[in-house]
Amino acid sequence: MKFKTLCVLLLLCGLGPVRAAGDQRFIVRSTRSLGVLQEVCNPPLLPPVCTVVGGLGDPQGQLFLITSPLDLTTLLNLLGNPLGIVNAEVDQLLNLIGGLNRVTTPPAALFDSAPVTYYNSTVWNGYVDQPAAEIVHVSGAQTQFQVAGSGIVADIDTGIDPDHPAFAGILLQGYDFTRNQQGASELNDLSPADFSSPPPPCPPAVCQPATVNQSTAAVLDQSTVAVLDGNVQYAAFGHGTMVMGVIHLVAPKAYLLPLKTFKSDGTGFLSDIVRAIYYGVQSNANVINMSFDTKTSSVELSKALDYANQQGVICASSAGNDGQAEMVYPAGLQNDVMGVASTNDLDQRSYFSNFGDSVVWIDAPGEAIVTTYPFSTYAAGWGTSFSAPFVSGGAALLRNLQPSTNESQAAAAVAHAVWIAPEMGNGRLDLVEALSAAGVTRDFSIPVSRSRKTIRRGTSGRYAVTVAALGSFTGTVTLSVTGLPRRTSAAFNPPSINGFGSSVLTLYVGYRAQPGTYRLTITGTSGSLVHSANAILQIQ
Repeated sequence: MKFKTLCVLLLLCGLGPVRAAGDQRFIVRSTRSLGVLQEVCNPPLLPPVCTVVGGLGDPQGQLFLITSPLDLTTLLNLLGNPLGIVNAEVDQLLNLIGGLNRVTTPPAALFDSAPVTYYNSTVWNGYVDQPAAEIVHVSGAQTQFQVAGSGIVADIDTGIDPDHPAFAGILLQGYDFTRNQQGASELNDLSPADFSSPPPPCPPAVCQPATVNQSTAAVLDQSTVAVLDGNVQYAAFGHGTMVMGVIHLVAPKAYLLPLKTFKSDGTGFLSDIVRAIYYGVQSNANVINMSFDTKTSSVELSKALDYANQQGVICASSAGNDGQAEMVYPAGLQNDVMGVASTNDLDQRSYFSNFGDSVVWIDAPGEAIVTTYPFSTYAAGWGTSFSAPFVSGGAALLRNLQPSTNESQAAAAVAHAVWIAPEMGNGRLDLVEALSAAGVTRDFSIPVSRSRKTIRRGTSGRYAVTVAALGSFTGTVTLSVTGLPRRTSAAFNPPSINGFGSSVLTLYVGYRAQPGTYRLTITGTSGSLVHSANAILQIQ
């Protein structure tokens, strides 16, 4: 093998292949193993044909990033195909920055820094109580279906602020593909010359929202704003923290897996994105969010997303911010990805949002979205980047309701949406309708908390009864109880519940009631639907 390869390369050397001005990056699928590929790239006594940077994590172990002084055409036409190339493509350099999305007026919610408890973390009230969350019915979906997200949602982005209090308890370590190291902190991109230490949080009472890049207004002190605003080094700083904040808003109990493939200037290589997709799947991610786009198709990006689909992973991607009907990827890979366009608070297409049914599957709010920002503060963002995570968070809610939900099922569910306009896909996301359409039978359950009570004769005791709606159940449930001993009476307040809610069952035990232990049956009836729960009464 070594002799044959050497002979081929000697012949090639004699032919004088075309060389590029400098080493180029290529994503290569090869039949060779890593060791053989490295050997062929570096033949003895000859200049290197290529350098194998590393594998990209595909399950077959056949996908590599290589650099070469040869151009792509020459590389593909090497005599005898010594590299065993099945497919090769230029490693694109993508950029998060660009498009028509611009900061306009900071929303009122960004001035509301009152601390509130949101599941297991403390956040700003303006983050939870913002128009976008109400428009897609975040709270209504969580309450009506008793879901808050489950599983792991990965975000391929600039990373995250790992110390932001909003993410306490749900943030996984992640990976930084720009540095090839564990962890995905975007604070690592800050230059020591600009920041000797992270600036302290600055609430709206002290600091006003200020523009820090073309699509973001953040609540920061003026010295920090002065460093960030207009600085190309930080043109996309905070993007990942903001996107993951929207996911967390919708699905606060889902774990977040940050996969850093973009630098703070907004640039990132396609090879890192492909590698991140494989990494996310192999790290048991259930949902992958991709708030970026490229106009150039990629065979290997498509293969990676096909693999994610086959493994049951749900994927969502932003549709782009050029305000055009243009093909972009990965949103255009509709067999594997839900492309997401942006709408405003009036359910109109955002002026910057791309459109066209070839890239848009669903729409979601994308203007003045209040979300988390590095340095433990908050910001407002404009762009389809902030529309996509509403859908990714919704996918985590769907999996909470139906753990087996896959890409096609999730896409079918969110397609039950509010119609907007032609070429805007299936319409604007409605989480309640999506969950209702997820194949769950409309039903209810009646859990009883603290279902064992000891009540002395001549006194009373209470049981808390909850009617939990399943599958957007909206019927009236009438409550009753059987199994009461003699000289004991019962009353429900209220005696019936519409849809979902709570009732208190009060038992009155007479002085002459017989001591003992009794099994009660609490029943809820709504038409032909009947469900029961047991409770224990001990009379002393």
